[in-house]
Amino acid sequence: MRRAAPVRTVVGVTTFARTALIVAAVLILLLGLLWVFQRRLIYLPDRGPVPPAASVLPGARDVTLTTRDGLRLAAWYVPGDGDVTVLVTGGNAGNRSHRAPLARALAAHGLPVLLMDYRGYGGNPGSPTEEGLFLDALAARDFVTSPWVIYFGESLGAAVATRLALERPPAGLVLRSPFTDLADAGQVSYPFLPVRALLRDRFPVAAAVGSVRAPVVVVYGTGDTIVPARLSRAVAAAARATTVEVPGAGHNDLVLLNGRELIGAVVELAARAGQAE
Repeated sequence: MRRAAPVRTVVGVTTFARTALIVAAVLILLLGLLWVFQRRLIYLPDRGPVPPAASVLPGARDVTLTTRDGLRLAAWYVPGDGDVTVLVTGGNAGNRSHRAPLARALAAHGLPVLLMDYRGYGGNPGSPTEEGLFLDALAARDFVTSPWVIYFGESLGAAVATRLALERPPAGLVLRSPFTDLADAGQVSYPFLPVRALLRDRFPVAAAVGSVRAPVVVVYGTGDTIVPARLSRAVAAAARATTVEVPGAGHNDLVLLNGRELIGAVVELAARAGQAE
């Protein structure tokens, strides 16, 4: 007479299969949530009220930028004695008030500065996207009437400034802590996720910057753990750029906001731009 198969073996296989299905379902759900809400992880705006420009930067004034898709965006303009204006495209967090030390340091050298805020930042209407940020930067460029303009792009703003430079060539381009593309930067923060497959906003820099028809300067810190120095060096190599390496500096350190090396690089590029013309 045949023996029946052990019931516990069947039960074990069934339990394993059920567990595998549950794990797979949870992973699919998590990836789905990441896909839907990914922009909340990318863009970290300070949406709170921004004080009047003159209360933070003496002589500055509040201005309004109008985008091609009809948004009216608040910005700060800091006048100066020079003919080279610095247009600042910020990173993914904060608002224009957080870049006030940068504007103050540049204005001390006579450089006019436009501190823009993207849609959804600093009380501005709209929600940030890759295409939206580009339209915002275009509106900022349209506002500037100086004969020469330098684009200063910070982190994610380096990608915005690079794309703007392809559409509207500047007198010079400064990229502070640039990444090669957003997926490479995202992989640093989320090493176990398929970041490249999930991303809707790409922000390529290294693949595009070689086509920029202007002098490029790349500034980065060797202690940066958010955008590692290797990514910024790769951008510099693609751009054949002048590099300014700040030893030990982290991504959000003050030395990369208004430090001597950073401000000196912008001022020098502005001087070169004016002399070249």
